[in-house]
Amino acid sequence: MDAAPLSFSEFITASDKPVLVDFWAEWCGPCKMMGPILHSLAQEWSGRIKVIKVNTEKKPDLAAQYGISAIPTMILFQGGQEKHRITGALQLAQLKNELQRFV
Repeated sequence: MDAAPLSFSEFITASDKPVLVDFWAEWCGPCKMMGPILHSLAQEWSGRIKVIKVNTEKKPDLAAQYGISAIPTMILFQGGQEKHRITGALQLAQLKNELQRFV
């Protein structure tokens, strides 16, 4: 019998690595710019961090729960707790600089 899928809060709490959550939407140009950057980060730091995306149009309750008022917004969680928040598009080097003290 398969285990039930984890909820968002269960996933970010149960993760053995920090989880970077990208809150985005299809229509958001800066969000689309962040896609390849986040993909590169996930590959480069694969043993250090998990990167997931949350579409704010498909999960408005989740976006509201975390006070997302502008996108893209990325939140880094450790042990289920918010450790750092970034709003707006960044280059890969800037993003890594913002996150390196946490991962």
